[in-house]
Amino acid sequence: MPEEKRKTTTSSQVKRRYNNKAYSRIVAELPKELVAEFKATCKERGISQASVLKAAIEKFLTEK
Repeated sequence: MPEEKRKTTTSSQVKRRYNNKAYSRIVAELPKELVAEFKATCKERGISQASVLKAAIEKFLTEK
């Protein structure tokens, strides 16, 4: 079995700096059941939670 390379602290710091510069976070308080179903459905479909939320926000913004 080939050894996997470990991520270095430096590369993690670089990614964190880039993400902080390029992205923002949205925090929402939602019912636990809704969140659990959302996470399970995303996993089942093999799609990231962020991509679903991004698509929903983009759709919302075009419906002005």
